Amino acid sequence: SCKHHMVTSNTSLLFYFFIHILFMVTLISFFFLPTAEPATVAPAEVPAPTPVEFPSHAPYLLIGGGTASFAAARSIRARDPGARVLIITDEPDLPYMRPPLSKELWFSDDPSVVDTLRFKQWNGKERSIYFQPPSFYVSPQDLEKVENGGVAVLTGKKVVHMDVRGNKVTLSDNTEISYDKCLIATGGVPRNLQVIERAGEEVTKRTTLFRKVEDFKALDKVSRDTKSITIIGGGFLGSELACALGRRSADSDLEVIQMFPEKGNMGKVLPEYLSNWTTAKVKSEGVTIITEALVKAVSFKDGKVEIKLKDGRVVKTDHIVAAVGLEPSVELAKSAGLEVDSDFGGFRVNAELQARSNIWVAGDAACFYDIRLGRRRVEHHDHAVVSGRLAGENMTGANKPYWHQSMFWSDLGPDVGYEAIGIVDSSLPTVGVFAKATAKDTPKAATEKSGTGIRSESETEGTASSPVASSTPEPPPVPEQKDNYGKGVIFYLRDKVVVGIILWNVFNRMPVARKIIKDGEEHADLNEVAKLFNIHED
Repeated sequence: SCKHHMVTSNTSLLFYFFIHILFMVTLISFFFLPTAEPATVAPAEVPAPTPVEFPSHAPYLLIGGGTASFAAARSIRARDPGARVLIITDEPDLPYMRPPLSKELWFSDDPSVVDTLRFKQWNGKERSIYFQPPSFYVSPQDLEKVENGGVAVLTGKKVVHMDVRGNKVTLSDNTEISYDKCLIATGGVPRNLQVIERAGEEVTKRTTLFRKVEDFKALDKVSRDTKSITIIGGGFLGSELACALGRRSADSDLEVIQMFPEKGNMGKVLPEYLSNWTTAKVKSEGVTIITEALVKAVSFKDGKVEIKLKDGRVVKTDHIVAAVGLEPSVELAKSAGLEVDSDFGGFRVNAELQARSNIWVAGDAACFYDIRLGRRRVEHHDHAVVSGRLAGENMTGANKPYWHQSMFWSDLGPDVGYEAIGIVDSSLPTVGVFAKATAKDTPKAATEKSGTGIRSESETEGTASSPVASSTPEPPPVPEQKDNYGKGVIFYLRDKVVVGIILWNVFNRMPVARKIIKDGEEHADLNEVAKLFNIHED
């Protein structure tokens, strides 16, 4: 009986052991062995590649991929050679310069210019619109580990939120990147007219807002495929595009119309006599000019875009280019708790371009305090260079105020150009001093002599300690001699002090103009001051 009991116990033990083993095998197979199911859920379990695409932290984070951002990156690297700089841009392109999009690219005789984005400068030298080739940049995923730092660009990504306390930004795909120091250089978006926005899809798809590489490519195609283009806007961009398209219309049957509310081209900037002269110049390029034009309604009828003006005039066209200004991109102000200037627009910053202790703003989006001329916001290439460079210096501890006046320039083709500095507003009193132009007084000749195409590239490095006046005793002619404004200097005055200067077909003299504004003195005789520019020399 004792023996029988032992056998029974052993059998029970074996049975329980077998059950235990079976349970463990089932458990292991459930958790670790593949089944038919996971094939459908596997993709969700594969980690997204996002984290390895770019760093989660950047010592220097630059929001925006334009000129100001690139200038800041170059400045940061110059002062902090091991710096790691990450540029985030919502454009698909690496940093490039915008001026050639409305200037030189249109005058290229290379049929592949739209693809190469390479152009001949007025001086004959060829270059690309991109500041640097792709090889200049570090790939974003290598930024944290590359030995001597570098500049990386994250393209096609938009910053949608700033956590100022946490020193981090959120991208549109919810990725977060932290920073030590941050630059906002978001630029702006082209304004549109409300009457166009309300006009419906047929009108909006036949309207170009000109700002980016894609806009240049699209308008180039339109100019080859349509019969009529109407530019609304009489400022720099509108007038440059009118001249460019007008020049192109000479070789085709393209009709180019430019309309604006002012009495003449660049009417808000130039004194009336020069505005009239400029209008005549644009007309001579084959452009039909419609002045004092206030757009009342836009519609699409019988295959044409119809523009009705307030005075009853009607213009029929195939395509509209709206060149009516820029709206600074300040969407980040809300989440970042930054102040937007109610008068000028843009992020309000101090003289050191600082919005908060470790946040700076540069370029079109900055409403800055100029220690010479007061609160300002400037939308020009050279200001983007100057302010970006200053912001970069201050991000590395320079603590320098904004005083180096940026210049801007506008070329109406290769033959007429002007450079300007300070506050140039046609509502201010002006004094113009003119001389007879010679063959060398054109943008083309000036760039051939100086060896630079984007004039500000050499100009912003220039300095003037004490300008030397020309010894030529010839008295300057007064502006009354109509139509002959070959070259000259126009002074803009506020309380008898020169606050702005335009150099009309006078080149490579900007340091002299900068010094006059920096000195801020009253001048009894501006004819004498004009001699500093040597405009009477042949």
